[in-house]
This record gives sequence, structure tokens and C-alpha cells, in this order.
Amino acid sequence: MEIFANRLKELRNERKMSQATLAKLLQSSESIICYWETNRSEPTAPYLVKIADIFGVSTDFLLGIAEY
Repeated sequence: MEIFANRLKELRNERKMSQATLAKLLQSSESIICYWETNRSEPTAPYLVKIADIFGVSTDFLLGIAEY
């Protein structure tokens, strides 16, 4: 899911949020954020929903199904 990787990194950088901060909000590790952003791993559905909530976007946007 290269689209997800790119959008996650873009959203995080737009908000000047570190990987560590996002990891803390997700109660996860910084390394998993790095894996997602480099397309080495994909988030589970519950994480996808949490990420969408944190950034105020839809899961469809994160997955590249929608443009907003």
C-alpha cells in the first residue's frame, strides 16, 4: 500500500508531528510507524481507524480510494 505510506508520512509532516508522537498517540512503537511509512508493513484495521481519527481524514483517503 504505497499510497497509504505516502499519505501517512505527508499528513504527519504537515502537522509537524514526529513518528514518536504518533506512536504514542496510537499506543504503538516508533518502529512500526517507520515500517508503515516505508511500505514495509501495513496497519491493521483498528490502527487504520485510529490514524484516520487522529488526522481527521477518512480511511478511504488513507487507502487511496478517495481524494479527501
